[in-house]
Amino acid sequence: MKIEKIKNYNQKLLAILGIIAGIFLIIALVSFISIVIQEHRRYNYEEPETGILSKEKIEKLQKENKREQVISYETPILIDTLNSQYIIPVSHKTLNEKEDIGLNGLLNAYSDSGSDFSVKEKRDERYSREYYGEYNNIIVFDEPNSINKKLFKKRINFNEIKSEYFNKEILILLKASDKDTFKDGVINLRDLTSLYIYSIKENKIRKIGIEGMDVYNYKFINKSKNLIIEFGIDKNKNGAFESYNEPIILKKYNFEKEKLVAIVDEKINSELQKKLEGTEK
Repeated sequence: MKIEKIKNYNQKLLAILGIIAGIFLIIALVSFISIVIQEHRRYNYEEPETGILSKEKIEKLQKENKREQVISYETPILIDTLNSQYIIPVSHKTLNEKEDIGLNGLLNAYSDSGSDFSVKEKRDERYSREYYGEYNNIIVFDEPNSINKKLFKKRINFNEIKSEYFNKEILILLKASDKDTFKDGVINLRDLTSLYIYSIKENKIRKIGIEGMDVYNYKFINKSKNLIIEFGIDKNKNGAFESYNEPIILKKYNFEKEKLVAIVDEKINSELQKKLEGTEK
């Protein structure tokens, strides 16, 4: 009798322990999935961000003397260690509610133009080449001379800044949208993009793009300043490039001549297409 009671007790105890272990396992699994999703969202730079409002939307807001977005500055990035040259990414915040456009410029906030700004760097950021966020402009800051300037005069949106170092030359590269080609009311990376290259040495911006196409990817050729650029063709003309069912063409960009040329010969291109579709004779 006692043995039966002990057996029943042990079975109940094992059942309780099994239930507790199952609960802990479920909690651990849910936590793991949650972390994976958060990390995926954090590092998935293809995910479209909020972007800046389209021209049509801001014109409507201006008629009401209202705004929905305000500029915000990111931490200065040391680009040229020797000359203490920084870039300051300019981002934007979308307000919860529309507000009146201030009479004193963009920001209704405290500013002190006479303050002494000096960035203290303890480590060399020279080899940090990629910076991610939601940006709409870049300020180039010459710290020793307290000189700053904005790179873009027009409204653009981008989420990645790359820096490339050459002999006596530093290039800043970014893919950006400047039109609401997708027609969803915002300018973001759903829209077709162009490649912008800023030369610190030349103090000059190059814009590389083809109408109706998207700069899908790019890479430098064999340590030169020339690039191979992948252009995505917007075949269905919906204002966005869908890589899963729309084609890509390759172009070479000559940096010195500022010229795009085809990489694949037109004859080879035609032969490959005919072979694919079965029309080759």
